[in-house]
Amino acid sequence: MGKNVLLVDDSSTMRKIIGRSLRQAGIEFDNIFEAADGLEALEILDKEKVDIVLSDINMPNMDGISFLKEKATRESVKNIPVLMISTETGDDIIGEAKALGALGAIKKPFTPDKVNEVLGPLL
Repeated sequence: MGKNVLLVDDSSTMRKIIGRSLRQAGIEFDNIFEAADGLEALEILDKEKVDIVLSDINMPNMDGISFLKEKATRESVKNIPVLMISTETGDDIIGEAKALGALGAIKKPFTPDKVNEVLGPLL
């Protein structure tokens, strides 16, 4: 059975770049779901089977940190792993994200090799 990923970023271009980087890294998913912010991500998680979430931090409506906080309160989705993909990878913000359940972070811009290095062991 294949895996499904949810890409959460307010930039549709960045979501496409992340999806392409996954393929270039040799990481295949059956379905790549996309959300423009944390609110949309939660809606998708309520409806679809998702194996891992790749989320930006800075987004309108609901940012990545607020998304992690809300996701943790929902029994049905709280254990889905989340990896942050952001320009903000300082120890403070990533420390907060990890404290809220994120597995780690990939700094933008990134290469397919970096995606594979960080994401590969998680799948």
